[in-house]
Amino acid sequence: MSFPLRIAAAIFGLIVIAVVLVTTERPPIDGVQHGYRGTAMDEIYNPRMLAAQAASNVIPGGLAPASPNGPKAGAIYKNVKVLGDLSVGQFTRLMATMTNWVSPKAGCTYCHNGANFADDSLYTKVVARRMLQMVQHINADWKTHVAGVGVTCWTCHRGNPVPAYIWYENPGPEAPQGMAETGTGKNLVSTVAGYSSLPYDPFTPFLEHDYQIRDQSTTALPTGDRQSIKQTDWTYALMIHFATSLGVNCTYCHNTRAFSDWSQSPPQRVTAWYGIRMARDLNVNYLDALHNVFPPARLGQLGDSPKLNCQTCHQGAFKPLYGVSMLGNYPELLMIKPASAETASNMQ
Repeated sequence: MSFPLRIAAAIFGLIVIAVVLVTTERPPIDGVQHGYRGTAMDEIYNPRMLAAQAASNVIPGGLAPASPNGPKAGAIYKNVKVLGDLSVGQFTRLMATMTNWVSPKAGCTYCHNGANFADDSLYTKVVARRMLQMVQHINADWKTHVAGVGVTCWTCHRGNPVPAYIWYENPGPEAPQGMAETGTGKNLVSTVAGYSSLPYDPFTPFLEHDYQIRDQSTTALPTGDRQSIKQTDWTYALMIHFATSLGVNCTYCHNTRAFSDWSQSPPQRVTAWYGIRMARDLNVNYLDALHNVFPPARLGQLGDSPKLNCQTCHQGAFKPLYGVSMLGNYPELLMIKPASAETASNMQ
């Protein structure tokens, strides 16, 4: 082999090693038995990775609770549409806390006109008001998914004005014109499906639209179950997103001996079923509904609103913030306005 070829081979070898190191996990790996013996239902955890993400799941400190007594915020301040029933003390405490949760660097003026706090000219204020309603809606109406733990602004934002994990409809790379097959979303690198060649946007059909999440078949021979292979691929891409977002295996929600059988599945599968519907509800009725409020810079390549998925809240943990609830310190986020006051048009 000539010297240039040896150099090229060495460089190629180094690239392969780098790819392997970046895309695989090195020991030690811990396993926790999650189901019946002999069913391979173990959850695999990497202690090193758990330690690395522990800091992002710490609950921030907060202000002491305020008294519910005294004048109401709606009677003292102008243009308070969601939290007007709180006392002035409760209202001020929650606003200061939200600033630390969402915009610690920009401060109050991230959402408010510093010269006139009642002004709604900043889109961020309109969005924040609607997000408050969304949080209250989740805590009141989606206990089937969040149970008593609930969510706060911190669950998604973690000190960032825009949550770290959001998504837009992905049109994929530009395709050549002519007789090429219509794009199926496959056979390209899918970052949301573990860098596999599965579909690169499983969110639009399942977490925004109400497409059926189905495997190819539940029986050995055709018996009326006619789910397509393409539909199966989209389902697998979504399932990989679930596993990555929660830091778990497929066995967290499924029994390995009968993946499709609900009666043999762990309880987490029911919780996930409600979570899919919750994400769809929030994307359609809260985030998509704010499309005309977001400026062009906050919209996606196809002009759609930013949306949420499992990773937005979970961020690698099987339960957001490892199941620690913040609602006990912020009961204001359990309140909810009547449905007539929840439309996006009322918030603009």
